[in-house]
Amino acid sequence: MTSQLKSFIEGLASPKGPGPSTTFSMFHIFSALELLAKKPIGRNKLAEKLSVGDGAIRTIVSRLKDAGLIVTSREGCKLTEKGLSVWKGLEEAFPVRVEMERTSLTTSEYNYAFLVKNKGHKVKSGIEQRDAAIMGGAKRALVIVCKKGHLSIESVSDSIEKDFPDAAKRILQVLKPESNDVIIIAGADSPLKAKRGAFAASWVLLSD
Repeated sequence: MTSQLKSFIEGLASPKGPGPSTTFSMFHIFSALELLAKKPIGRNKLAEKLSVGDGAIRTIVSRLKDAGLIVTSREGCKLTEKGLSVWKGLEEAFPVRVEMERTSLTTSEYNYAFLVKNKGHKVKSGIEQRDAAIMGGAKRALVIVCKKGHLSIESVSDSIEKDFPDAAKRILQVLKPESNDVIIIAGADSPLKAKRGAFAASWVLLSD
């Protein structure tokens, strides 16, 4: 995914001029596009799915509309061709986004995983991604890199397959990583916080 697309999404979520700061983030823009890629949704239903209030959903819808990403009609909000194209770029960056059950590695009540394509070289210690996940609402996060056919976590394990075989088997089955892919798994006390944490940590990896 290009840094242009990243900046575009960040621009949609940033405060505009004087006035109150926005009560939504890139995560809400991403989630709105993700939901609308499946089918048109009414504004109230969208607010409920995104867990935002009336004012925030009005702003989100108006910004998506002004950016040419959606049109609104009686059937609700619907992605335009431009909206679909933007979503396709995001989906190429994060092709798998899925809830994970508890394993010996994923020990939180709720765990959510993002596969980030071809960004393994961006992971140094994993601390930057873990910090982003915690700021996003997660309690903890794993930053797993697929290297030479093995899954590794910096300073924890060079081969998860060897050290945590059951967890590794599940991760490989569900996420199907390739070399240089990154898997972020965030754990939290609610499904929404787990997903938000996984998104925040994955977003950090997108800068070129």
